[in-house]
Amino acid sequence: MQRRAFMAALGGAAAWPVLARAQQHGTMKRIAVLMGTAEEGDGLTRLAAFRQGLRDLNWVEGRNVSLEVRWGAGNADRTKAFATELVGLAPDIILATNTPTARALKQGTDKIPIVFAGLADPIADGIVTNLSSPQGNITGFTSFNAEIAGKWLQLLKEIAPGTGRVLAIYNPDTAPYAIFFPVLETVAPQIAVTLLRAPVGDKEAIESAIEGLGTAAGTGLLVMPDVFTTLHRETIFGMASAKRFPTMCPLRYYASAGGLMSYGSDFAVLMRQAAPYVDRILRGEKPGDLPVQEPTRYELVINLKTARTLGLEVPSTLLARADEVIE
Repeated sequence: MQRRAFMAALGGAAAWPVLARAQQHGTMKRIAVLMGTAEEGDGLTRLAAFRQGLRDLNWVEGRNVSLEVRWGAGNADRTKAFATELVGLAPDIILATNTPTARALKQGTDKIPIVFAGLADPIADGIVTNLSSPQGNITGFTSFNAEIAGKWLQLLKEIAPGTGRVLAIYNPDTAPYAIFFPVLETVAPQIAVTLLRAPVGDKEAIESAIEGLGTAAGTGLLVMPDVFTTLHRETIFGMASAKRFPTMCPLRYYASAGGLMSYGSDFAVLMRQAAPYVDRILRGEKPGDLPVQEPTRYELVINLKTARTLGLEVPSTLLARADEVIE
């Protein structure tokens, strides 16, 4: 009996690799993920949200789905190289997480389905031609609309009424800035603000742009949504604090890193929302038939610690509207 049990167990063990391979070829789906950020902090939070979204839909890693994840870390060449690599793996679907990743993947394939989570203006960036009917192999979720840019200036003026000039910091190679500046240039004179631009491409350029403002009162900074400014946020906020410049930011983790306030999408939510689109495409729907979804709400976050450092008293009406107050 013991010998028969042993042989049966041995036979089962020998059959397992064959069964596993059969399962993988028959039902295992492969998802490639190209993250635009570095493999740390908020980037890991976003990826975890996507994974949770998949689990909620019964996609379990190692059982019926596998993930290939690459991290662009805000580097254009690195992002392009990883896009080429992931396309070469021929996965069932690819998740893009910002404009540079979506652009690189679009250049790499018009066959593999792509879902994006976190683009500001996919039409202007040439990712899709129509939001309601994107056609082709790409669809997804946008992070901002153009009108939010005016709100950034208005909120900055509300929390720091003496602000008379605002420097917008962005990297023209990675930031979706074109959608925002027409609105910024319209709203700025309406609230007595002079809008300045600082296109930057490295840390030294950031330091030079902020240093060039001097220390005059009434100056504020607008940190544009951009993987580049994300990577250099400590430099920006450190200099802003030293010069007592209030900062308006597009995302919560900017405020938690020392920015005065943020107003924008929750990217972890966007990543989780992308999971149902991935699920639908894996089950046979075409990405071109799924409309691009726009944000339904934005969150306002205020950093009171930064406000105290800057000597600002935050209006109670503004605090009441905040979704989160960082003490």
